Amino acid sequence: MNEKLRVLVRVDLDGAKAHVRVQGHVTVQSVHGLYDVVKRASSLASGLALELDVTRAQIEPDAMGELHACAKSHHLPVHVDPLQQDYRISILTPDHATSAAPSLALAA
Repeated sequence: MNEKLRVLVRVDLDGAKAHVRVQGHVTVQSVHGLYDVVKRASSLASGLALELDVTRAQIEPDAMGELHACAKSHHLPVHVDPLQQDYRISILTPDHATSAAPSLALAA
């Protein structure tokens, strides 16, 4: 598996939503790069909802746990965002992409 992360951000300012598609291998080390992407995408517009799509990534359980914790708390880790702004993050996982349920795993 390719260790390099590939990230594509699509922003719909009218719909106040950003879709962040991740490919590659997400580890507890590389997840910090995703935090930076989320922070930058969120800064494009106030109240922007962020959908993190990891359906095409190989993601380690600990890294997924960190992402779910961020989505649940509505905050990024303090070392990434010392001001602890609110983030509306939902995570699209392979399980949710193939189910009939709504695609947002953790809707904020």
